[in-house]
Amino acid sequence: MKYADLHRIYHQPFFDLIKQARAVHEEHWTGNEVQLCTLLSIKTGGCSEDCGYCAQSARYTTGVQAEKLMDKADVMERARAARASGSTRFCMGAAWKGVRMGTQKFDQVVDIVKDVATLGMEVCVTLGQLGAEEAAILKEAGVTAYNHNIDTSPEHYPNIVSTHTFDDRLSTIRHAQDAGMSVCCGGILGLGETIEDRLKMLEVLSNFNPHPESVPINALMPMKGTPLGDNVQVDAFSLVRMIAVTRIAIPRAKVRLSAGRTNLSREAQALAFFAGANSIFYGDKLLTAANPRANEDLALIQELGLSAQQPNPDMSAPVADEVRELAPACHVGCGV
Repeated sequence: MKYADLHRIYHQPFFDLIKQARAVHEEHWTGNEVQLCTLLSIKTGGCSEDCGYCAQSARYTTGVQAEKLMDKADVMERARAARASGSTRFCMGAAWKGVRMGTQKFDQVVDIVKDVATLGMEVCVTLGQLGAEEAAILKEAGVTAYNHNIDTSPEHYPNIVSTHTFDDRLSTIRHAQDAGMSVCCGGILGLGETIEDRLKMLEVLSNFNPHPESVPINALMPMKGTPLGDNVQVDAFSLVRMIAVTRIAIPRAKVRLSAGRTNLSREAQALAFFAGANSIFYGDKLLTAANPRANEDLALIQELGLSAQQPNPDMSAPVADEVRELAPACHVGCGV
């Protein structure tokens, strides 16, 4: 979808936008289901990157201590607990720049993935930059989806990170898709960006071929000690607008209401679900940030007449659109 269309959609009256988004949602998602995803940091802190929002960067003094990669037995314990509490996707994140085939840490992660994949949940990992060979190995090990957010617009991205480029992000996403993994890719609101930046980010996402399988919309939770630690938090109406525009622009993707939910009332979350969100991170913690309690989420889902989506670890990744394959093989604006 082009920026001009996204701009027109976003800036229409709020209730008109919500009405349009709801119609798109009901056309493509008829089951009133919400995907429950649990996110576990399997390697916390000590990251060499300088992402300005992240408490795990070794460059900032945030109180987050560098830890080694979790033992497989501990990860499996947390994965089983997530499954028992109703999660259908188990996401594992590691704070480092990326992974390389033949290194000990990559071999350990692959071993963990193989065991988690036996539990019947969808398996998602976010491990930083990824090459084609590493992507193929992760897919073979049982990874359902690879998370790699683009965060913001290509123009604003250098203001947030200097240790890698926007095109580096797109290259990793391309490798994951080429390996047959679904891609979980979204952004963060509240990084000092403009509305135009948010819509340009969504323009990039909506022109992926194939589309992302899921799109997390995060609201920055400012972390003391990071360069963005004093940023103003995003208001609920701005977040819901982005949820709605994302639903319209990428109708078949799960739209995940992600970081920042602790700042939303139950009513604001209900409005986000109505506008097209159908996935949440579920559990008391998101990497290093707080998250609503699981029992509170279940109570809200039940009150709204929603239900938890069943896991589908064998689901096929989205397929590239043949018409759009006439364009260059890389993503729009990727320069890869």
